[in-house]
Amino acid sequence: MFPIKDDIPTQRFPILTVLIIVACTLVYFGFEGGGLGLGEKGDERVLEYGAIPYEITHPGSECGLTANQEVVCEGQEGVTGSAPDQQPWWVTALTSMFMHGSLFHLAGNMLFLWIFGNNIEDSMGRPRFVAFYLLGGLAALAGQILIDPDATIPTVGASGAIAAVLGAYALLYPRARVLTVVFIIIFFTIVELPALLVLGLWFLIQVAYGASDLAQPIGGEGGGVAYFAHIGGFLFGLAAIKLFADRVKDDYDSHSRIPVY
Repeated sequence: MFPIKDDIPTQRFPILTVLIIVACTLVYFGFEGGGLGLGEKGDERVLEYGAIPYEITHPGSECGLTANQEVVCEGQEGVTGSAPDQQPWWVTALTSMFMHGSLFHLAGNMLFLWIFGNNIEDSMGRPRFVAFYLLGGLAALAGQILIDPDATIPTVGASGAIAAVLGAYALLYPRARVLTVVFIIIFFTIVELPALLVLGLWFLIQVAYGASDLAQPIGGEGGGVAYFAHIGGFLFGLAAIKLFADRVKDDYDSHSRIPVY
């Protein structure tokens, strides 16, 4: 399934959602020098500004690239010498939320943010939305670190913070209708589905793939999808949204209700 749009109009223009999309896009094409994928410049930026779990769980230890392009960190068994100075872990925990590993990574995240983020921004004051979004990203990173605290591969992407937005949306607007592309082998159709179904299935897919990663870990030598960051962000959104949302539209589905006479 691939969502296209929802049916809840916003009362205010979602300026912060747009600014986040613009910021992530500028960071990817400008700061990372990205195209369809990342080149050498982008890889260097990801290593320096991505969130590396090992650096967070081992304060003061830096990670760097070997001649074989393998990420190793100070303090690891068999590692000698010092790595180049990196950004502090608390900086990378924030900067990593605005970086992406490929054009498709960026495009998918920004689509989900645009569809669901505008209504979550609309459900609260703008300073609250900034706090909710950033805290959701930090909670997502914490979820990934809890599963693999010694991982040396940089974690980048807005998907953890966006997962918090999805969890919030599922709780606030479960009966909203989401126009969705449904793929059936080589065919596809476009249907309207309840938001709770779309987002619930998305969450279950993250859980299933996360469990598969635990059963067959790929280790620290290659990148992958941070499923537990998605899970952590989504759960944060479910748990925290009622503390932030003070402008919820309780009649959001009134236009689609069957009239009762």
